[in-house]
Amino acid sequence: MTDAEELRRRTREFLAAHPPAQTDRLDFLRARFDAGLAWVHYPEGLGGLGVPRSLQGIVDAELAAAGAPDNEPRRNGIGLGMAAPTILKYGTEEQKQRFLKPLWTGEEVWCQLFSEPGAGSDLAALGTRAVREGDEWVVNGQKVWTSGAHNARWAILIARTDPDVPKHAGITYFACDMTDPGVDVRPLRQITGEAEFNEVFLTDVRIPDTDRLGEIGDGWRVAQTTLNNERVAIGGMALPREGGMIGKAAQTWRERPELRTHDLHQRLLKLWVEAEVSRLTAERLRQQLVAGQPGPEGAGMKLAFARLNQEISGLEVELRGEEGLLYDDWTLRRPELVDFTGRDAGYRYLRSKGNSIEGGTSEVLLNIVAERVLGLPAEPRTDKDVAWKDLAR
Repeated sequence: MTDAEELRRRTREFLAAHPPAQTDRLDFLRARFDAGLAWVHYPEGLGGLGVPRSLQGIVDAELAAAGAPDNEPRRNGIGLGMAAPTILKYGTEEQKQRFLKPLWTGEEVWCQLFSEPGAGSDLAALGTRAVREGDEWVVNGQKVWTSGAHNARWAILIARTDPDVPKHAGITYFACDMTDPGVDVRPLRQITGEAEFNEVFLTDVRIPDTDRLGEIGDGWRVAQTTLNNERVAIGGMALPREGGMIGKAAQTWRERPELRTHDLHQRLLKLWVEAEVSRLTAERLRQQLVAGQPGPEGAGMKLAFARLNQEISGLEVELRGEEGLLYDDWTLRRPELVDFTGRDAGYRYLRSKGNSIEGGTSEVLLNIVAERVLGLPAEPRTDKDVAWKDLAR
């Protein structure tokens, strides 16, 4: 029996033992994790079976056909796409057992405490300090642009633990309890009228050393796993043909013939082809992930994602004319997730402006592609061998 046949058999047996219509949603998800059908490429005992990642589609198709609930992946995208692979690679066995199951089931949502007011594009310049006191670390500082922090139970956090070495060398990576009394989450209102992002102030937050991921001072290397997975999660999402924003623009074109012009038709065709090329490239990238961790190629996919979203949403607004500037739920609110396709064109146009910033600015990603994919000479870095405490800020 092939791996695919065995996986299909396991899934059907699981469904027979846990009929979706008769099983509590959370109980179903917990049982699915325990059966190794959560993410099949993870090890046994951690929600997987240690089989190739490409076989996950077999499980998902069988469960979807049976009407089984999913774990609402868009609600916990940072946890599933960024925290989980980092915990799997660098976490202790105790950390994996503690964090991965409630993360996958959605019982514990995660956010990312990386960027700071003075360390966004130059993330390694971060100044949030973690000072060790016995078996704990005391953290003080400020983070910014933290998506979903108002809903998060845990955060992945990088902080400076040694200011006397160059900036990349003195960083350590932690899991931070967002219920600590020293964590203060404040909303940042966006151009869309919402407050999906936050600034987070950390005042004497205590993190046990058992919640450190990786070695002390090795946080930059650990963070690269997170960042590479983030770019793939953003730019390499699995989509059907005409999925995402191009589908909404094409739908408008088909349903509103009175809006059509020759110029817009040519632009739409060009963007449709580019979106399809990007979709197929993302599929190839995901196939490469079966063999290992994502690399710098994900930066290229995220670049394309941001540019296409902005150009397509701009074309759709232009196509719709005055009505394209409107959307009916402009309000200050705290959304749990970003919905690009279920909202009006005006929202998509405004929200897509953030695509070239979040997950790494397009300017930084261009450098990554140039240096790590194309092998071009690196930009001069005068601060490479200077202790962080001696840098001008």
